[in-house]
Amino acid sequence: MFKVASRLSGPCAGHTGQSCSLNRLAKFHLLSGALCQKSALKYPSTDVAKMPPCDFKPEEYKGMSKERIMEIRKKNCNPMTMKITYYKNPVFMHQGHMQWLWDVDGKRYLDLFAGVATVSVGHCNPKVTAAAEKQLRRLGHTTNIYPNHPLHEYSEKLASYLPDPLKVIYLTNSGSEANDLAMLMARLHTGNFDILTFRGSYHGGTTQTMGLTNNSSYKYPIANGLGCASTMCPDVFRGPWGGSHCRDSPVQTTRECGCAQGQCMANDQYIGQLKETFSTTVPSQIAGFFGEPIQGMGGAVQYPKNYLKEAYKLVRERGGVCIADEVQTGFGRTGSHFWGFQGHNVIPDLVTMAKGIGNGFPMAAVVTTPEIAASFTKAFHFNTFGGNALACTVASSVLDTIKEDGLQQNSHTVGTYLIEELAKRRDKYEIIGDVRGKGLMIGVEMVKDKASNTPLPPEAMSEIFEDIKDMGVLLGKGGLYGQAFRIQPPMCITTEDADFFLDVFDRSIQNYMER
Repeated sequence: MFKVASRLSGPCAGHTGQSCSLNRLAKFHLLSGALCQKSALKYPSTDVAKMPPCDFKPEEYKGMSKERIMEIRKKNCNPMTMKITYYKNPVFMHQGHMQWLWDVDGKRYLDLFAGVATVSVGHCNPKVTAAAEKQLRRLGHTTNIYPNHPLHEYSEKLASYLPDPLKVIYLTNSGSEANDLAMLMARLHTGNFDILTFRGSYHGGTTQTMGLTNNSSYKYPIANGLGCASTMCPDVFRGPWGGSHCRDSPVQTTRECGCAQGQCMANDQYIGQLKETFSTTVPSQIAGFFGEPIQGMGGAVQYPKNYLKEAYKLVRERGGVCIADEVQTGFGRTGSHFWGFQGHNVIPDLVTMAKGIGNGFPMAAVVTTPEIAASFTKAFHFNTFGGNALACTVASSVLDTIKEDGLQQNSHTVGTYLIEELAKRRDKYEIIGDVRGKGLMIGVEMVKDKASNTPLPPEAMSEIFEDIKDMGVLLGKGGLYGQAFRIQPPMCITTEDADFFLDVFDRSIQNYMER
């Protein structure tokens, strides 16, 4: 069985000057004098995948012991933190740089989960860090009751990335809060109450958004989300219908498909299910429809290409507004477009966003039309930290960095390469049922066997998950049954990083099958 990956020295991916989409980032480091020092720490060489080199030298860890950390975690932190802790042997994080993380023992990891798709431009990105430091010395917080430069500069800049008429912005602190607020706006504007979402969706953990979230693992046995209903998720892999050219992805399912060119019988069937939901489950007039362009917690689930376009039409015919939850798909992550909804050729009435908006800084937003925004003024609504000067400066720097460093294009290039290579593993291994996604939002669904497509049990997923971690790569998990590996890294990763992960993934699958 392969053990911990060796710590190797050499230049960071962003520092090499190699011909790749991150050369501009490398030049920035050189010009700013931020070229890292070579790490002196090394680990014994073992028969494992070769980790790409990195010159960055993390600070020596001098904090409390791991035992003390766990003692406090158990005693003073809510027990939920223990329940959600990844890995049997947890990773005690110390420092990050771009796509890399170091634990308290100095071991380096390739981060392919980015704090749940949150670290969009890299851990401690030098450009974002510099902007935050400069602003923090000038003005950290006043609230949005006072007009200030960072709030208005960012609002105008963010609006420029969205199509008309999506130009009015309200800033919040989290994706849950943004979705909660979008629910309120939808109800105020339409005068209707009921809101529809997909099964398998995740839209937040507040009492209201819990009603939008359709995964029992995230629901408490209390009254929540009054007026929320769900419809069948048009999942062309695990759902009852699906074919070999349904989704907007470099890789399709292996299901047989007899549809004529340009036609999708699966889409027709899933739209039929939506119509049945309208006929049986909600009133004739509704407030809105929530949909992630690609389901995140669901395991990067994708829909038939024309589904959202037809669904939006049906929702609007019933008086509802359409809300795109871009918390995970936004800010260039899908590669082909800046927003996930653009890949479906639709324009929603409201867009919610968070996570990558601030590269880890707690921030979120609701963007909508002037007409819907006007309905929100029927009473007072105040957010203490929404529009915080420091948050807006950080978010503005994130937008600039995505553009300057070509990270949307990098997401497309590296993501497409990674998806296509993972599809080869799907064809090779019996326990890989599906590979899907766009850009750097990727799901790998694991099964007992391809004949049944039965989800791989949690204990088996954990074995592979732990093995991948031990070899130096961090992934996420998702899906209704925890059966999908989620790959949503910082958008600065390289093909060299992708090859390292692919080697690790191969070895972990082989290790599991040999056991």
